[in-house]
Amino acid sequence: MPTPDFTTVPIPAIYGIGLNYLSHAREVNKPTPEHPLVFMKPPAAATRHGEPIVLPRYLRSDKVDYEGELAVVIGSRCKNVKASEAASYIAGYTLAIDVSARDWQFDLGGGQFCRGKGFDSFCPLGPVLRTPDEIPDPQNLEIRTFLNGELVQRSKTEMIFPVMELIAFLSGSTTLEVGTVILTGTPSGVGHQQCPPRYLKAGDRIEVEIPEIGRLSRDVVEESHDPSA
Repeated sequence: MPTPDFTTVPIPAIYGIGLNYLSHAREVNKPTPEHPLVFMKPPAAATRHGEPIVLPRYLRSDKVDYEGELAVVIGSRCKNVKASEAASYIAGYTLAIDVSARDWQFDLGGGQFCRGKGFDSFCPLGPVLRTPDEIPDPQNLEIRTFLNGELVQRSKTEMIFPVMELIAFLSGSTTLEVGTVILTGTPSGVGHQQCPPRYLKAGDRIEVEIPEIGRLSRDVVEESHDPSA
């Protein structure tokens, strides 16, 4: 049976993968990567129990974007795993929203993704963890993202670097601890690439759905201007 609230388990690390769907690479006019493009989010970015996405206002961003993703949770400590053996190290699959402050990601962060990807609440996860036997083929799922009820992303999980290859790559010369979360990338349809761009605002509701896993829903609010609040 799926765990109702797996995010009570400590998360030691969150790895994100950029440009892992051909449709997204094309919409941002980037070449297909030769190796997985890796960034990290701090564990504090993960949200629990339906907590909202908080738009940064103390360190302000006005270009907060959504990316619906399939997430993988590591179940056994591992290092130097072969892709053919990677499935045995997976605790399960869940949904994620890779929230991204595009101004800090592209213009204000010195070329690094960490600031733009790492604000509090920028990694909603859930609602449940589906075990590998419940998701026999993670590359044959349909993922959909809705903004205020409108379908904005829809794709099969046909990744440039499939889940097992990602685990093999990330574990290369690197220990992946139990509870490590891997965000596997997003398809086309992100707000930054719409014309005009469509960034999140207070009062929005963003939802990501894979029928075999469920639906992850988050409301969007503004951060208090009082840094002590």
